[in-house]
Amino acid sequence: MRADLALVGFGNVGRRFAHLLEERRGQLADDCDLDCRVVGIATGRHGAVFNPSGLDAISAAATVASNGALSGGPSEDGSEAVDGSTALIERLQHSPAPLRVVVETTTLNIKDGRPALDHVETALRAGLHVVTANKGPAAFAYERLRDMAATAGVSFLFEGAVMDGVPIFNLVREAMPGVRVTGFRGVINTTTNHILTAVENGEAFAAALARMQAEGIAEADPSLDLDGWDAAAKAAALANVLLGARITPHDVARTGIDASTADAARTAKDRGRRLKLVVSARSGQRPSVRPQELPADDLLARLGAMENALILETDLLGDVAVGQLTGNLTVTAYALLSDLITIRRRCAARYEAPLRRSL
Repeated sequence: MRADLALVGFGNVGRRFAHLLEERRGQLADDCDLDCRVVGIATGRHGAVFNPSGLDAISAAATVASNGALSGGPSEDGSEAVDGSTALIERLQHSPAPLRVVVETTTLNIKDGRPALDHVETALRAGLHVVTANKGPAAFAYERLRDMAATAGVSFLFEGAVMDGVPIFNLVREAMPGVRVTGFRGVINTTTNHILTAVENGEAFAAALARMQAEGIAEADPSLDLDGWDAAAKAAALANVLLGARITPHDVARTGIDASTADAARTAKDRGRRLKLVVSARSGQRPSVRPQELPADDLLARLGAMENALILETDLLGDVAVGQLTGNLTVTAYALLSDLITIRRRCAARYEAPLRRSL
């Protein structure tokens, strides 16, 4: 089955996804009967381009990585410049491919989740499937987007929004039928966990932060991580999806970390404990993000600098823990790929169900 993809956002994650598609092209065809073509790419600073016959996404990734422009006039191969993401989504709407998917990887806007929220809404209204690694849509408007997707008969998936490619939402949806999640707690922001681990071992807060930025773990403006906004957005997405909440990140009680937290981290370690930035929520209660001193035997206390974990509290299975021991661009790009495969499987199930009834 052919799938035509429009990539909205083409930063590090989007470009790694383009490479991953090519690397796994044979496997996708053999195992999933899935032939993916990137027919459009829209960026914030490098232009937008569409080709109904397919683009060379690898060359496009190299162009953007070298700060080149994608846009240009109509070409012999059918490529043409388009006026941004909305125009690109409109072009994809007219594709004859059985699967038409918008892959959204723009950065989080903690104020209101836009423009990612706009991209998702536009795509769903056009009857297109959506996969995104941006936590904003689920954190700000999950229920509305879920219902829009159901009405349109398409999928809205976002496995990469929390803990990269570790299957949190897929785990609950597919592997825990009949189980109700009643709460969760976890360490799900790598930058702050790395810094807290460094400072408890004697490194200065500023030096630890600078090293995280130099290694590409923290952004040039790390306030989303340090102030707890990234964790709050993830907490809101988790609460909306798993607990049926109707909140935004601004409804999450939030306390971040700063240089003064270093002393608390070292003091905790001296007492045989660990300081972690913990997200937690219970059904019917306001989620929170705050530094917590944890006993040494707590699973979250045993996490290393680059490790994350989420503990789901359930009514039938007790506590279920999911850990992430490493994270990188490939892991995040895989989340998009896994969502794409999920869409393919759903389409196959819809086709096979009436076929079985006719036999």
